[in-house]
Amino acid sequence: MVKNQNKKDIVSPNVRVPSTLEEAWSVKRLSIEKVNLMEKEEFVSKVGWVFEHSPWVSSAVWGSRPFKSREELLQMMVTVVKNAEKDLQLALLRAHPDLGTRLKISEVSQKEQAGVGLDRLSKDEHREFVLLNQRYVNQFGFPFIMAVKGQNKDTILAAMQQRVSNPYEREFMTALNEVYKIAEFRLDDVIQ
Repeated sequence: MVKNQNKKDIVSPNVRVPSTLEEAWSVKRLSIEKVNLMEKEEFVSKVGWVFEHSPWVSSAVWGSRPFKSREELLQMMVTVVKNAEKDLQLALLRAHPDLGTRLKISEVSQKEQAGVGLDRLSKDEHREFVLLNQRYVNQFGFPFIMAVKGQNKDTILAAMQQRVSNPYEREFMTALNEVYKIAEFRLDDVIQ
């Protein structure tokens, strides 16, 4: 089991994380056996991107190899985040882009958002997303996060409208749970 660790114990400044979607997904469909044989830097590079700009998560679980399955790896990564200090959890949430943004975002996030049509919003729809995102960030201090796979712009917008009124602690936990879903979808794309 992974113990509660603080940032200085789990961040490795020499670890290279993929910068493009093509590079990240070039490792597609690794076996768990191959993952278990990786040195730490390779492991963080090939798996660390599943938690948006937060390689500290995969860095923390590397020492717990061998993993029996992709599901066990995910559960250990989720446990690391759940046991992390609140400021690390908040940094993880803040690493996510606004949904529907037209600003530069990671290629992985860009592909995920394009898959549900957020790259094709009309001017009015875009304005509505921007205003709700601003209201949400002002309310909570982190962007609205939702695993968009299987969603569409209407269901995402409805969720934003509903969740912006949540109490802080409830929304903080909801956002983390969405991060776990995103990581699961991404890990499923990479490991058999």
